[in-house]
Amino acid sequence: MKRLLTAILALGALFKLAQGEGRPADEEQIVQPGPRNPGAELAVLALLLLTALGGALFVVAYALDWSTQALGGILGGALACLAAALIVTALELVVTEELAGSYPEPESVEEQRKVALIVRQSGSRLTRKRLLMGAAGMAGGALGLAFITPAVSLGPVFDTSRLNESPWRRGRRLVDKDGHPIAADAIEAGAFYTAFPEGADPKAISAPLVLVRLDPSALRLPRGRKGWAPEGILAYSKICTHAGCAIALYRTPTFEPTQPSNALVCPCHYSTFDVADGGSVLFGPAGRPLPQLPLMIDGARNLRAAGDYSGPTGPAWWGVRSRERGT
Repeated sequence: MKRLLTAILALGALFKLAQGEGRPADEEQIVQPGPRNPGAELAVLALLLLTALGGALFVVAYALDWSTQALGGILGGALACLAAALIVTALELVVTEELAGSYPEPESVEEQRKVALIVRQSGSRLTRKRLLMGAAGMAGGALGLAFITPAVSLGPVFDTSRLNESPWRRGRRLVDKDGHPIAADAIEAGAFYTAFPEGADPKAISAPLVLVRLDPSALRLPRGRKGWAPEGILAYSKICTHAGCAIALYRTPTFEPTQPSNALVCPCHYSTFDVADGGSVLFGPAGRPLPQLPLMIDGARNLRAAGDYSGPTGPAWWGVRSRERGT
């Protein structure tokens, strides 16, 4: 705590001295002047410039989509340089002394005046005040920009409706992670598959699908979804409607009728969705069904979307609309 207070006093001294506030001739001398230390000043200057460079490099690396480890290393290095600059300033460039005594009464004008003198006189060892303040400003600005950059990339600020847009349109082909079309004949019962919209951003929250095949006679789809599952092939959003985790488990009964029916399961909080009943919730904290995508099979036996989802995709906090979309 003592070193932190010393560092704050040092920064305050730098600011006041950079503004040209010299010591009046008749000013009371509370802190005795210390010897100059140009080497320490150069070290602080170099550390502040490295901090600024690290902040600027973080912004560039974020824009170029470097790895999380690289971004963390750059930002950690910049903060380490800033911490080192403050430590050197506190230990080598600020005149310090310990005075024993009782605390003054609150809001003491005289004590406030003495604190102001201490702040001003503690920077008496500095000889490159404006240069150091300029470097400190660069470091602070670069770090501030580095902290703001990730927040800016979260999404649009004024028109958030784009976050709810879906890449699925009637006729858009389903492809795998490598961009190859998915044939209806490749979807086997007892397994589930992940699909994406051809030509669209696969990282969009509405993009990934889960595909399963059931016996058409076992389907109990809601009213209005007749023909959504050609040959018993169903498509649902891969994003759980509880907290936005990925649907990664498929429950298939092995012994009839003692085991429960087919269901998609989120492994994070175990929300379970009935694939035969339009993705309705069977178990877990999810508050609404998985959105279903209508499918059709083209002349080449490839799967295509027959429309948009039955409802908005994403977790409950994503901005769920109460009215279901049309198809």
